[in-house]
This record gives sequence, structure tokens and C-alpha cells, in this order.
Amino acid sequence: MATADVAVYIGRWRPSSVSLEAAAFARAVITQAGPEGRERAKNLLWAAGKLADYAIGLGLEAVPEVLLHPSVTERFTRCAPGLSGVARRTLRTNLRFIGRRVVPQLYPADLPLPRERAKAPYSPAQIDGYFALADAQPTRERQMRAAALVCLGAGAGLIRGDLREVRGSDVACHCGGVIVTVRGARPRTVPVLARYHARLLAAARFTGTGLVCGGIDPGRRNITSPLIRALDGGTGLPRLDTSRLRATWLRDCADGLGLATFMHAAGISCSQRLGDLVAGLEPAGEAEAVRLLGAVRR
Repeated sequence: MATADVAVYIGRWRPSSVSLEAAAFARAVITQAGPEGRERAKNLLWAAGKLADYAIGLGLEAVPEVLLHPSVTERFTRCAPGLSGVARRTLRTNLRFIGRRVVPQLYPADLPLPRERAKAPYSPAQIDGYFALADAQPTRERQMRAAALVCLGAGAGLIRGDLREVRGSDVACHCGGVIVTVRGARPRTVPVLARYHARLLAAARFTGTGLVCGGIDPGRRNITSPLIRALDGGTGLPRLDTSRLRATWLRDCADGLGLATFMHAAGISCSQRLGDLVAGLEPAGEAEAVRLLGAVRR
């Protein structure tokens, strides 16, 4: 329920920017919506008035059940001329708020949609445990492949198809660090985190031009299954998961870059907003990437 001061403000609202009929509609529905504060009431009145002016011009009846119908408000926010992108998004949010207050039967509650959560990263002690299991494999070949799997996942964030085509010759020292050349659907060069340099270089030297994770055909399936089974040693470690290895790499890179500090300082909690921001930026060259990522130490 709006306070007396807000109710008086709503009752006196008669802007020159909308028609008298549209202003009357806005006053009626915003009174029902019961906003808290004059500034909130002002924004909602503006949204309702603009909607009514647009819809009345199309011949629609100025009643809440018609003008606040989701199909009408959506058409208005998408098609009304002369509005910026920011204004359209603000209008849509405010009109949905009004509709849920005034004609709730037209706005059923949103059902929560499932969202895939990020896998939990491994701790440094768990990574050391997998390396110990790799060292305990019965053959030198299996030792190198198992260690390489951990290094490529937790040290370079490679997963699935990225792992299939990595050859020993794709791992090289460059710009003071170690890089992996990734082939396949998303070719790129990835700096390897410093704590994994020695083991990955050893595995690459052992493999030569062969496939680091084993086999002779890059198109083979389930390449990691035998290695994962080999590292399931019953030592209290969780089953190895390449998605969790990648999550470990992401966590360690974010930590080294100070990403959490930046997001906290910027008041950003949504990664989509970060994606929008970096879409217009060019990634750094190899040397800078190695400096930023290859030097991260855990």
C-alpha cells in the first residue's frame, strides 16, 4: 500500500508527455500497484503512461486486463519507436512489476529453471595425490600418460576433444613459460600453470610426436577412461573427473589474476556481464598470456 504522500503524488500526476486518457490509466493502475516511495511511483507512472499512449493509439481498450497483458507489454517494449535499449529493458521490468501487482492472473509465478553448477575444483593436496598414483603405475608409459592427463586438465584446462589431439610436440617452452598448442574445434595456444611445467615437459619428451594421452587415432573415443581407472587407487581420493580438473585450472587462474578481488570491487556477480565487457577487447599475445597465466604458482 502506497503511503499518503505517494498517493497524493500519484493523484496529481498529469504530465504533458502523455495523453489525458493514458495518464488516467497510469494513475489508476499505479495506485493499485502500491509503490513505495515517490521515485518508484514516478518510474512506474512513466512506464504505464507510455504503454497506454502506445496501446490506445493502436485502438486497444484502456483497461488493465488488456493493456497489461504480457503480449501487449512485450510488443510495446520491443516495437515502440524512439526508445533506447536501456529504456526498453527498464520499461519491460517495470511493466512486469505492475502487471504482477494489478493483474496477477496474467503473470503466473516463474518456475525456477535448472542451472548447471560449476564442478568443484580439486585441492592442491588432491592433485598431489593423483600425481602420486600416476608415479605408482606399473609401466613408464602409463606413468607419463596419467601425469599428462592431470597436467593438461588442471594445468591448461583441456577437456574432451582438446585432449585427444595433443601430441608431445605440441608442448613447448616459450616466452619463459610452457605452452600447449590445442587443435580441433577450438584451436588456440594455452599457457600451462607453473606447478605443472616439469611433469608435462617430461611427458611430452617421453611421447615425442605421439599422442600424449595415448593411442594412435585422434578421433578415438573415451581416451581418458583407462587413465581414470588407473588413477582410482582407493586412497581416499574422489574419482578423477576431467571437468573437475578444468574447474581446478579455472580456479587457479582466477586466483592468480585477482579476479575475485576485481569482481568484488566492481560489484559484479554475474559472469554474463563480464562476457559482455570483454567481447570488445582483444586478447593479449602469447608472451603476455604466459606472463599472466603461465607464472601462476600454487
